[in-house]
Amino acid sequence: MSHTDPAQTQPAFPPSEEAGPSQASRRTLSPKQRLVAGIGALAVVAAAVGGTALAPNRPTSGGDTQRAAATAAASHGLDTSAAQEGRVHLDQVPAAVQQLKDSGFTPIHAGELTVATTGASAPISFTADDGKTLIGSDVDVAQLIADGLGLKLRVETTAWADWPLGVQSGKYDVVLSNVGVTEERKDLFDFATYRHGLHTFLVTKGPPLKDVKEAKDIAGLKIVVGSGTNQEKILTAWNKANEKAGLAPAELVYYDDQSAALLALKSGRVDASFGPNPTSVYQAQVDPELRTVGRVNAGWPDNSDVGVVTAKGNGLVQPVATVLEAARTSGKLTAALTRWQLQGEQVEKTEVNPKGLPRQTK
Repeated sequence: MSHTDPAQTQPAFPPSEEAGPSQASRRTLSPKQRLVAGIGALAVVAAAVGGTALAPNRPTSGGDTQRAAATAAASHGLDTSAAQEGRVHLDQVPAAVQQLKDSGFTPIHAGELTVATTGASAPISFTADDGKTLIGSDVDVAQLIADGLGLKLRVETTAWADWPLGVQSGKYDVVLSNVGVTEERKDLFDFATYRHGLHTFLVTKGPPLKDVKEAKDIAGLKIVVGSGTNQEKILTAWNKANEKAGLAPAELVYYDDQSAALLALKSGRVDASFGPNPTSVYQAQVDPELRTVGRVNAGWPDNSDVGVVTAKGNGLVQPVATVLEAARTSGKLTAALTRWQLQGEQVEKTEVNPKGLPRQTK
């Protein structure tokens, strides 16, 4: 899979927002911003910028595709309506409200928590079947945070490459868009963790592949993976381990077109696809021919957690963390993730600025 401008094509089996900016965006970001966003990785199809509370002004450029996916999801028991009547809510958390008051932080819009997300990756954040309202697991977590802080939720769409500057400039209070904690990003932002970053293998119902836990389990398989992604790095490392052990390496297969990749998987030309757990779980939920097997930490062999992003040192991260921990201990965080079949991804404890993925070496 080649590096492409997100306006031109959608990656096969979309990577997480962790994947990074397009080549076009690299020309406009400062070196430090390029470093933060993640150079050399595959772009996410970005949603159109703009929007008001829970309802962007414009659907994404892939609106027809997303509406079709939402219809399929609804037919398989997922709530993709704009109303989201089953969304989990949280009572105000007095300690967090007091921390927010003492911090001196002032929301961009009075009485509201302005949250940015790409809206481009189901079930993390995407448009509902009305073609305009943002829904998904990250939107639900954002609702918990807003509730706990005693604020109204305001969600806006942003391109992946634009969120770093958006937070730094004060355009957004926080970002929830599947952003992994890295040591480089911690130089410029604060994080409060809420999910483990996980990858999984998407397979068909037919083949005998039951589980994938370690390198030997992929020996000799043909696996679709995104070029320049963390998933590719993991499989490359596993291939080296297999070769050292005298086992056949997996053949890594790259597609520019999602439909072609799905066709290859369903027709048996490849054995599996390796990608972010949320998107793979969602794909299996809406397509009865598919299932997921195995889970691998996204930072393997290190740990990779996903966090709520705030500007560095503005005082907001601790109140957010206090709310997330209250949501976790009450079971509300698990309930919010379970709505999107992401149970098991919640962290064991919310942390502020934990150890992130190592700095990239040149």
